[in-house]
Amino acid sequence: MPGTEIISTEPATGAVLWRQMSGDADHEVAQARASWAAWAAHPLAYRIEALRRFANVVRQKADAFTDLLARETGKPLWEARTEVETVIAKVDISITAFSERTGQRRIDAPMNTRLALRHKPHGVLAVLGPYNFPVHLPNGHIVPALLAGNAVIFKPSEKTPASGAFLVDCYRAAGIPEGCIRLLIGGPDEGKALAGHPDIDGLLFTGSANTGIALNRLFATRPEKILALEMGGNNPIVVWDTPDLYSAAVLVVQSAFTTAGQRCTAGRRLIVDEKLFDPLMAELNKLIGRLIIGEPHADPAPFMGPVIDNDAADMLTESFLALSTMGGRPLRHMERPIEGRPFLTPGLIDMTAANEKVDVELFGPILQVYRVNSFDEAIAEANDTRYGLSASLVSQDPKLYDRFWANIRAGIVNWNRPTNGASSAAPFGGVGWSGNHRPSAYYAADYCAYPVVSSESDSARASMGVGLRDA
Repeated sequence: MPGTEIISTEPATGAVLWRQMSGDADHEVAQARASWAAWAAHPLAYRIEALRRFANVVRQKADAFTDLLARETGKPLWEARTEVETVIAKVDISITAFSERTGQRRIDAPMNTRLALRHKPHGVLAVLGPYNFPVHLPNGHIVPALLAGNAVIFKPSEKTPASGAFLVDCYRAAGIPEGCIRLLIGGPDEGKALAGHPDIDGLLFTGSANTGIALNRLFATRPEKILALEMGGNNPIVVWDTPDLYSAAVLVVQSAFTTAGQRCTAGRRLIVDEKLFDPLMAELNKLIGRLIIGEPHADPAPFMGPVIDNDAADMLTESFLALSTMGGRPLRHMERPIEGRPFLTPGLIDMTAANEKVDVELFGPILQVYRVNSFDEAIAEANDTRYGLSASLVSQDPKLYDRFWANIRAGIVNWNRPTNGASSAAPFGGVGWSGNHRPSAYYAADYCAYPVVSSESDSARASMGVGLRDA
């Protein structure tokens, strides 16, 4: 609610990083509503130039941006730098995507008329951002939305507000009108007020399935508003018929534990041929034992940092214990190496003989393992989820990949690659509880503007040959 102080702390140290009073959704929406039409009236070339200035501003401030992002999320400095680089790259990718996905066309029609296809912006779009990629993921909505001529109200996660504020400052430093890129600081109450505001024209969301489903219900009686949801996954990585178990272990570790497991595309379930289970576990345990887990600026550079806060760490350790009580067999216990701080070591648990399966997105470094005896069983196990974001097969057999690709339910299907690391130059989205069939990244242009078809003629020439009495 307005007047509440939002405080951001560094996960790795507990130090206060940033603080600001929460904002007011009504005020931010009103500012955007008053500004968007003038922005939309500018030629596309004008908006392209402004967004390229934004990319240059981020490029100039990349070191400071990287440092802030690393401190606020806890992710290693190398990973924060990669995220800032994606913010810069998003502009040119979005310009290309806008041209390809929403370009103008003219089609010849009878009687010296023509059909014209053009696209219009929706108007005022709200963007709700997550904490795991607090600039890359919302920026993936904001750039194409602004490019199309919309105004944007961005509410960053209350866990990473400083990174969101820095991003908005970069837009304004580039000359994007303040009314067209608004920042709403706040917690769940402000998010609900923005999502339910009658004067927004749509909502672009990245976050948990539970919140996404609640938003879907909220918008069910509002068909006039656009809603794009990206809601994570319970993603499988299948290891089958491969002689290079070290490489397989590397792909599993990259899938499951990059960003401390806080990626929507993270590998959550390892499905492995029973015959490969013991040797693969041996490789996995050796590799996990070598992982450096530390604060963002540590030297040597860590592979992963902490999870976002102690509440998340507590939930994950409790979840690991709950999996054990359901019949899971711990293969590598999750530990808290630094008391009072949300660092976690990766946890492995064999759920093959468990008496219950939990189809939830455990957003952290927990990997559930399932042993199976046939490839058909592996595919069935991989598809045994309400989600459908990402899936990967590790195998040397292209025929197995053909079967995997044809039968797996996911929006991202990889072969001998991790489940994560999706390219911004391709569409990003999933099925089931992973989204509502509005993929983002390269296809974000699709939900930031709507097509308008016009039948046009240079002069009004018309006649009626049927249904009239004689004059």
